[in-house]
Amino acid sequence: MKLSQLKAQVGYRKPRHRGGVSHIVTPNRLNRVFNTEQPNQAWVTDVTYIKTHEGWLYLAVVVDLFSRRVIGWSMQQRMTKELVLDALLMAIWRRKPKQKVVVHSDQGSQYTSHDWSSFLKSNNLEGSMSRRGNCHDNAVAESFFQLLKRERIKRKIYSNRAEARRDVFDYIEMFYNSKRRHSSNDQLSPVEYEKRFEKTATECLVN
Repeated sequence: MKLSQLKAQVGYRKPRHRGGVSHIVTPNRLNRVFNTEQPNQAWVTDVTYIKTHEGWLYLAVVVDLFSRRVIGWSMQQRMTKELVLDALLMAIWRRKPKQKVVVHSDQGSQYTSHDWSSFLKSNNLEGSMSRRGNCHDNAVAESFFQLLKRERIKRKIYSNRAEARRDVFDYIEMFYNSKRRHSSNDQLSPVEYEKRFEKTATECLVN
């Protein structure tokens, strides 16, 4: 590679965060069951970071395992508990679940906070957490972030956070949810997959 003047493509360095004490406040109720029979049975959530010339932009998402649809998201310049709560609040506002929903996350400090636990309880949500340091327990959320960075962000550095927000919003709402096909959705986009489910459920009730 050196003789041919080739360089490996690598991602940018992760921002530093203070490590906490290893602990589990919620059991792994999801247990890697990443497919559900209908919407609003299980959601997964996670946080990633995006580089801009202003500094880091943090993105939290909530994904419905039924269709892989991003139903909640939030972007802020700091990784706080408000970041993840705002994403979950959007998911609740959009979906208005009538039954208890399992919400799976890692053991990040935002998800182990008292405010997070209280919010889950007050909104009829049941927490679930990955084992410490095991990213495969939250593979669907990790997969979404990989798609976002590979298909849209790649190695680019945005001029500022506002530009990054616009581009991430466009990817989630204008492409990923409405157009991107998934093998787990019979090659339908998340939106189309949910529409087909709703149509079938309605026809069953009529008949």
